[in-house]
Amino acid sequence: MPGITRRRALTAAAAVAAAAGHHAPATPDSFDSFDEVHKGRRIQGRPASDGGHHHEHGGGYAVFVDGVRLHVMRNADGSWISVVSHYAPVATPRAAARAAVEELRGAPLLPFPAN
Repeated sequence: MPGITRRRALTAAAAVAAAAGHHAPATPDSFDSFDEVHKGRRIQGRPASDGGHHHEHGGGYAVFVDGVRLHVMRNADGSWISVVSHYAPVATPRAAARAAVEELRGAPLLPFPAN
């Protein structure tokens, strides 16, 4: 019996992806609000009620570090990134806030100007 071919591997990966696709993707409202201290910094998140630049890219969710809004963006695959940890996608807005705190290493988060 021959080893696994590239075609078989891609077919298997497509089948797994199709099976996973039967679950409804998370919507901004499906993420719970949070308010916690992570590594000495207060992080908060909640569904956003305002419009504008942050609302469009943040997937309808607002995230704050020590009261300063953290610019977050939801990717097409459902992962999240922030202006602080832009190249490290995570699964949730809470994880984006935690990753930003870790990347800041104690530095203050400065407000991000919306274009």
